[in-house]
Amino acid sequence: MIYVIRGQRVMLDSDLAILYGVETKRINEQVKRNRERFPCDFMFQLCKEEYEVLKSQIATSKKGSGGKQKMPYVFTENGVAMLSSVLRSKRAIEVNITIMRTFTRLRSFLAMENSSEGTEKLFKIVFERLDDLEDRITPNLSPKRRKIGLKNE
Repeated sequence: MIYVIRGQRVMLDSDLAILYGVETKRINEQVKRNRERFPCDFMFQLCKEEYEVLKSQIATSKKGSGGKQKMPYVFTENGVAMLSSVLRSKRAIEVNITIMRTFTRLRSFLAMENSSEGTEKLFKIVFERLDDLEDRITPNLSPKRRKIGLKNE
């Protein structure tokens, strides 16, 4: 999901982790190891108020059940591009290309569409593309298991 925070289009670290097939803490570890590659216009940490507003818009984990301990980081388009240089797997590169194309399409559609109706259509297209990406990636995340039980013959 792409959100607008502080006037910038950003993606949450946890959403990127799902797409890349890694834990959120792995992304944040790589960012900390390569801090000079992520200036504040590439990535920033949400303040409590921003996080509360965001939580009210999306489904999040509940307090007391292993929810977020720290405020999440968000990555701008440039930050997402930089992630591919620190997450060096083939999958990270493929996902990064798809995300970058989505940001580019979003930017071009927003430039063309000034009406609220056009913008609504645009976001529907963007969300459909992100859902498609998630559908393509998600089956690869969990190992295939045989079902347990009896077969009816």
